[in-house]
Amino acid sequence: MTFLQMLLIALVQGVTEFLPISSSGHLILLPIFTGYQDQGPMIDIAVHVGSLLAIITYFFRDVAGLARGGFATVGIGSAPREKKLFWWIIVGTIPAVLVGLAIKTGALNGVAQTFFNLQIRNDDLLESLRLTHLIAINLIVYGILLGLADRFGPRNRSFEQLRLRDGILVGCAQALALIPGTSRSGVTMTMARVLGFKRVEAARFSFLLSIPAIAGAGILIVPDLLKADHALLVEALITGGMTFLAALATMMFLMRFLKNASMMVFVVYRVAMGAALLYFF
Repeated sequence: MTFLQMLLIALVQGVTEFLPISSSGHLILLPIFTGYQDQGPMIDIAVHVGSLLAIITYFFRDVAGLARGGFATVGIGSAPREKKLFWWIIVGTIPAVLVGLAIKTGALNGVAQTFFNLQIRNDDLLESLRLTHLIAINLIVYGILLGLADRFGPRNRSFEQLRLRDGILVGCAQALALIPGTSRSGVTMTMARVLGFKRVEAARFSFLLSIPAIAGAGILIVPDLLKADHALLVEALITGGMTFLAALATMMFLMRFLKNASMMVFVVYRVAMGAALLYFF
């Protein structure tokens, strides 16, 4: 890849991963609009790892607290509140893990073919879902749901008031984000708003919940990284590093923005982009 392509990928991922507008959808659309060759799954994971490092950096205190909760779980130290929050985050990760494994093993291929008439390419369901019209529909539908939840949802809960039910429901919403165009941050913020979390707290909950999922995806590509040629490895490292910087800046902006504004600007963007994609493609 050229440096310009790596820079574009990093900017697209870094900006769209935390804004509720679907990073995976934008990454899939990038080659269509630029003419660049698809960057491939390894670069996709590398930029997500860059995003993960940005989350850990920005929410360092929260991450440290969750780490204390994890240690308390195995009898190292005493942190009852952090221990509870740690487990609710783990519980919220389980639905995405189960769906991801079902997709990886091909267990959902028959369901997709029977009920959605989807043609599975190379026995890879995720690859078969990289469809422009599907991205467009998801941008619109989940964008409208985000707008409704943000407008009418109660808004008085904080992350520290997280309960088991919240972890399960937001975790199930996160599993939907495996479908391109849904937006992991968007769909988890939507569910968090429905459950009564304030805007900033919904974003905080969404980002912290993403840590195990993104970390797990990064671990899965370690064998591929070890077998990758030097040039691809260097591209992945450079692109991931630039993504970290873009993601950190975006997160700082979003957390300040949500203190005084609604999510309507993102809803309008999603609906407009989805409609444009349906019209032109």
